[in-house]
Amino acid sequence: MGEKLKKLAAYYKPYKGLFFSDMFFAILGAAVTLILPLIVRYITNEVVYFPAEDVLHTITWIGVLMFGLVILEFGCNYFIGYYGHLMGAKMEADMRRDIFGHYQKLTFAFYDNQKVGGLLSRITSDLFDITELLHHGPEDIVISIIKLVGSFAILFSINAKLTLVAFAFIPVMILYAGYYNRKMKRAFKRNREKIADINSQIEDSLSGIRVVKSFANEKIEMKKFQDGNDRFVAAKKISYRYMGAYNSGLGALTTLVTVVVLIAGVRFMAAGTVAVTDLITFLLYINNFTEPVKKLVNFTEQFQNGYSGFERFLEILSIAPDIKDKEDAVSVDHLEGKIEFENVSFHYEDSTENVLDHINLDVEAGDYMALVGPSGVGKTTICSLIPRFYEVSEGAIRIDGIDIRDMKLDDLRNNIGIVQQDVYLFAGTIMENIRYGKPDATDEEVVMAARNANAHEFIMSFPEGYDTDIGQRGVKLSGGQKQRLSIARVFLKNPPILIFDEATSALDNESEKVVQQSLERLAKNRTTFVIAHRLSTIRNAKRILVLTENGIEEEGTHEQLLEKDGVYADLYQMQFRKGIEC
Repeated sequence: MGEKLKKLAAYYKPYKGLFFSDMFFAILGAAVTLILPLIVRYITNEVVYFPAEDVLHTITWIGVLMFGLVILEFGCNYFIGYYGHLMGAKMEADMRRDIFGHYQKLTFAFYDNQKVGGLLSRITSDLFDITELLHHGPEDIVISIIKLVGSFAILFSINAKLTLVAFAFIPVMILYAGYYNRKMKRAFKRNREKIADINSQIEDSLSGIRVVKSFANEKIEMKKFQDGNDRFVAAKKISYRYMGAYNSGLGALTTLVTVVVLIAGVRFMAAGTVAVTDLITFLLYINNFTEPVKKLVNFTEQFQNGYSGFERFLEILSIAPDIKDKEDAVSVDHLEGKIEFENVSFHYEDSTENVLDHINLDVEAGDYMALVGPSGVGKTTICSLIPRFYEVSEGAIRIDGIDIRDMKLDDLRNNIGIVQQDVYLFAGTIMENIRYGKPDATDEEVVMAARNANAHEFIMSFPEGYDTDIGQRGVKLSGGQKQRLSIARVFLKNPPILIFDEATSALDNESEKVVQQSLERLAKNRTTFVIAHRLSTIRNAKRILVLTENGIEEEGTHEQLLEKDGVYADLYQMQFRKGIEC
């Protein structure tokens, strides 16, 4: 826990000046609240016995002093409320930057096992609770300690016996708070997990809202949501039970302090050991004395929320990217595109069964290589290993004679363009989405890329042209239009190596022809890997690899593979017959 608290405290470092200013005004504000009851005691003990003309003069100056103290307290509380929260917001921004930056470093292997809603909750609700702790925690502790210690010292100097009676309840409060603190910590951690599950379910349901509506399954989604919501309420119910016992118990104890001090004070007055003015002062200070207890109540709740959130925050930051640059990784500017697979095997982290087993393959720069075969034989996996989305389990992949593990990751991926079947377009304009391929591209370069991708004509048919907002994930565009924007993005990037992952399989025949023309134009003079579902699209491929569970089963041109009358010929005949039937 000590090491985690050090990491938490490190976020104060850039804002030390603001932090110490916040603490200074917190101390000053607490001191003002301690002074005011002493002034009341001075008035009731001394001023009321002055001659009439002196009382008026003295009370005027005391009134001015008290008014000044109120103004000072207002200023202190304003500083704490504004600048303290501003410091918290900046620290929250720093944490959000750190965790989002870390998300960017993590690989596909990590995201394969995560839900987006759960990851999102760590940079929203978790971070808010952490920064509430970072902002309010230190000032609440400082204010509470000053008021408790200050009240004790002042009250002890007035009457030691009555002070000991009042402070006798402190050990009871500590024991009571400690017991329920432990209960609350476990409960709050469960709450975090439940809200992350709900976020994931909501994100999943809203992302697939068109599927939900097409199957008229709104009731099913509502039931799934309600089940998660009920589990969340059940978890909250337990935590609120502990919070209720905690708050009400401490509230009763602090009220009991007032009752006991009042009874004991009257008895001491009867015995002549306490003056009535001192008892009034005691009663005024008990309000000062019980307020810190309430602040500590709030602090413990904040601490449980914030610290459990910080533990989850650290869980993510502690996950080291399994694919990253070596210390001596070499920079590569422009690759030619000669690719070699040497004895490459691969299996996923959570499995020992190889998806690829001892693959050997040489691809010359500029070659057009097609990968065909049944689903699940590793076509996409082969292509995912080239940009190091996953790391080979055995063997090596070299580009231009350099092991890709020895290259800087950014340089490697900057030399590879990928067009996928499931196109992802970002919310924003057409111009912004194409420019994603080269963020510093000029408008003219974007337009040229769109022309090369056969996209310019349909873009200009929109009233706002390249400034057209395409909606979330390009929902306002057809499948063929989205695919041509993704191709334009790669044209703009202009990489020497291309990967087409079943880029036309989800399109209608007319869209497929247009997109296929764009792909062939893009592939010219580039090393190209095409994962093909429709074999008619790869007839002109220089080499076709037929993959099965046994690895590379056949290799050759379209005509050579048909002559072999093997796996490829069977696949082609099957698709040909389907085409005739259609």
